[in-house]
Amino acid sequence: MPTKGGRSSSQQDYLKAVFHLARRGHRVQTTELARYLGVRKPSVTSMLKRLGRQGLVLYSPRQGVVLSRAGSAVAMRVVRRHRLVEAFLVRFLGLDWSEVHAEAEVLEHHLSDRMVEAIDRALGHPTEDPHGHPIPDARGALRERALEPLGGMRAGERGVVREVRTNDALRLHRFKELGLVPGAKVAMRERQEMEDVMHLGIGGRTVVTGSEGVEGVFVERTR
Repeated sequence: MPTKGGRSSSQQDYLKAVFHLARRGHRVQTTELARYLGVRKPSVTSMLKRLGRQGLVLYSPRQGVVLSRAGSAVAMRVVRRHRLVEAFLVRFLGLDWSEVHAEAEVLEHHLSDRMVEAIDRALGHPTEDPHGHPIPDARGALRERALEPLGGMRAGERGVVREVRTNDALRLHRFKELGLVPGAKVAMRERQEMEDVMHLGIGGRTVVTGSEGVEGVFVERTR
């Protein structure tokens, strides 16, 4: 179904998915997209060919897909909408950060540009969503940051949580309980590499966990 931006919601979802999967600059493979979107590989191939004919992606069956300049512009608009809606749902409607992704997935396709900018003004032009992801500005510019996985810190190192990259509600609940939210200061007090056990200082308490327990938490290291 066509959306306010003139593209179908399915096309927008594909472009946004390519954006997320290609964050490190690599070409995205159809198998990655199929797994990410929960659809079959032939469906992905068909959509990528269609998007290629429209000039939104550069696609080769053997080399994968990247966004074209036009496709990147569309993806940035959708990402901006999604993250602003998440921020609105948390701040004004009181939804938990573990609930807002699914709601924003629906709403992002059906809001007019005027409504999106009104939400932006009401929020005071936020630069991050509730999970710490940077929000593209009205021109589509996205602030880049040098972040590292929390699980990659060594004993004695410190950092500040900047992003939580997961949509899993149970993990988000757990991170919130532990205090692993954007802005939280963390310290790797002790690390046992062989046993995969880390002792983290978070908000004045020590949390003992393994690397899987903090997967998806990204930090900015501090001295």
